Amino acid sequence: MGKSYGEWLARWRYLVLLVVIALVVIAGSGGRFLTFKTDYRVFFSTDNPQLQAFEQLQDTYTKTDNVLFVLAPKDGNVFTRETLASVIELTKASWQIPYSIRVDSITNYQHTEADGDDLVVDDLVPDASQLDAAELERIRDIATHEPLLVNRIISSDGQVTGVNVTVQLPDPEEQTSKEVPAVTAFARNMVDELRAANPNLDIYLTGMVIMNNSFPEISIRDQQTLVPIMFGVVIITLVLLLRSFTATVGTFLVITGSVVTAMGLAGWLGMALTPPSASSPTIILTLAVADCVHILVSFLHAMRRGLDKTSAMVESLRINLQPIFLTSLTTAIGFMSMNFSDAPPFRDLGNIVAMGVIAAFFISITLLPALMLILPVRVKPGATRNSRRMENFADFVVERRNFLFFGVGFIVVILVIFIPRNELNDEFIKYFDKTVDFRNATDYSSENLTGIYTIDYSLSAGESGGISEPEFLERVEAFANWYETQPEVWHVNTLTDIMKRLNKNMHADEPEWYRLPDQRNLAAQYLLLYEMSLPYGLDLNNQIDVGKSATRMTVTVKNISSNEMLALEDKAQEWLHENAPGMRADGASPSVMFAHIGQRNIRSMLTGTSVALVLISLILIVALRSLKIGLISLVPNLAPAAMGFGLWGLIVGEVGLGLSVVTGMTLGIVVDDTVHFLSKYLRARREQQLTPPDAVRYAFTTVGTALWVTSLVLIAGFSVLTQSPFKLNSDMGLLTAITIAFALVADFLFLPPLLMKVDK
Repeated sequence: MGKSYGEWLARWRYLVLLVVIALVVIAGSGGRFLTFKTDYRVFFSTDNPQLQAFEQLQDTYTKTDNVLFVLAPKDGNVFTRETLASVIELTKASWQIPYSIRVDSITNYQHTEADGDDLVVDDLVPDASQLDAAELERIRDIATHEPLLVNRIISSDGQVTGVNVTVQLPDPEEQTSKEVPAVTAFARNMVDELRAANPNLDIYLTGMVIMNNSFPEISIRDQQTLVPIMFGVVIITLVLLLRSFTATVGTFLVITGSVVTAMGLAGWLGMALTPPSASSPTIILTLAVADCVHILVSFLHAMRRGLDKTSAMVESLRINLQPIFLTSLTTAIGFMSMNFSDAPPFRDLGNIVAMGVIAAFFISITLLPALMLILPVRVKPGATRNSRRMENFADFVVERRNFLFFGVGFIVVILVIFIPRNELNDEFIKYFDKTVDFRNATDYSSENLTGIYTIDYSLSAGESGGISEPEFLERVEAFANWYETQPEVWHVNTLTDIMKRLNKNMHADEPEWYRLPDQRNLAAQYLLLYEMSLPYGLDLNNQIDVGKSATRMTVTVKNISSNEMLALEDKAQEWLHENAPGMRADGASPSVMFAHIGQRNIRSMLTGTSVALVLISLILIVALRSLKIGLISLVPNLAPAAMGFGLWGLIVGEVGLGLSVVTGMTLGIVVDDTVHFLSKYLRARREQQLTPPDAVRYAFTTVGTALWVTSLVLIAGFSVLTQSPFKLNSDMGLLTAITIAFALVADFLFLPPLLMKVDK
């Protein structure tokens, strides 16, 4: 079949070249429909229970998407006329941010106090320019002792403050890619203006909207840096190893066409890019090289033996068409197993790369051979230095087969032992490295003011107006007090603090009355009076539902890992079960969602990897026409990932969302070397009737160079991903590169001795 196809291709090479180019252009034209998703919710499928709980909470109260300006005066004192004037100015300007619905700061905090029989509700700092030292000290005392402010928008020492802007973006289904960048650009412009007018202020910009905007920024940065770097690595490697300008040009066109086709098809299918899926061009161009190298190495090798160009290409296609088809199929299956992932961006990544792999197969067996037959190719006859080295290496493996079998097997067992050292853990702020402004601003805020990790509870009183019931308020206060004793907690924002302050105000500000009202009607009247006194945009809709039957309690925690977050939430549920069974509510927030996604993804990907393993094994058994050889192939196919995770457990010990897809992804890749080696081995055994040692020598001589060249390119390609500022991509790239390196070791040093022991 390969020979017939090669002869047909040689006859119609010009037509094939034109048709393939036309198809690539048509497919690639869909790239104009590609967009970037700018919402962290893209990491969660619509049936994700944590996402559903979070959306239900947001439907009940106001949204939680925010922009947080963190202000740090260089003199270490927020309570000066100059700094407070800057806060007032920033607070007013923040209302102009697109989609803003609420602005909270220490200056517009609605401070309440008694004036005879009246309740006075006013901004804590209405005008900073008229404040004297005594007034400044009074404001400091109020702000740094108010539970609603401390560790939320003012630090306890009064050195750092914040202006928090709540933003109500359109629903995710109605969002375009413009809203989040527009909000971010407006906020950044405000920061620039404020810095220019106030050189005494250090200003940091964080919040969920800024995090959303960091996703497409990172993706664009990766496209502008990593893809060109990878192209450079591939071209340099091919020039050095193939030593053929024509072959290098042909490979460049194949990988370019594969990337263009995959990204164009993604656009036609309506996919949107996210940081994980935006890494697909780098992965595709890395994988596309493998097919080209196998065809070209065999082609050039045949020409060095004296065959003419057409005969050499026909021979190359004859011996490579089946293994290239098998490797492309198994690689695509490996990446398509990512459809079992609970995170849609990884599903998109798997599908885009799978399309790229299939495109690379068709382009490499059509455009590449046609181009090589049309363009001039110069080859010196005789064996190359690489061929002689591979022959010597084959002799080494055959002579030392017992030592290698037990030695490499021992190393595999040792590394596998360390797999349990890996702990499933994550911290979504650390998805971004410290070259990203959002990460640095968030770290500063978490260390000096407040955290970005929250847990929200919608605590139901069970009836309309029930939040004024003293017994309910006491249970809410007890829950808040319990949370405040937890070492991971920064701040607890709860309605009970407002109710205690109002009770004190309505009793002439006597300190002993700073407690919850003991009568329902009294609490309801206080709350009504307070709400009627609040200005527009600073109401209690963010804490109370419309029917006053439930209240929201927001717990701000420090930068903790996903395991610590889940443990804290479990303890909270246990407390509610024991102390307030009728008020039980699940915690909901982006932090809780990200804490659960890693574990959910591991479970779903185990299923996907198992399905992929079964399919790939069946394909190999049928294609290689040998149950025994098919079963033998499982060892070098499974060992690399096990070794990789064992080494990861030894040096890192933490597996997050990005690594949860590595086994399924690498399974399809590491099969490639095994298939090519086994196909050449079986060809030697069946066609030439060689003994197992001589068949191993034949396999090394015919395909060994191509295997280490493609492995080197794959390792280089995924190593380039480690330079991404997005941790999911960089960790995935690093562990994949390690796994591919182990795959080369397994196929060169363990598979041949295994074959010689088993295949008698």
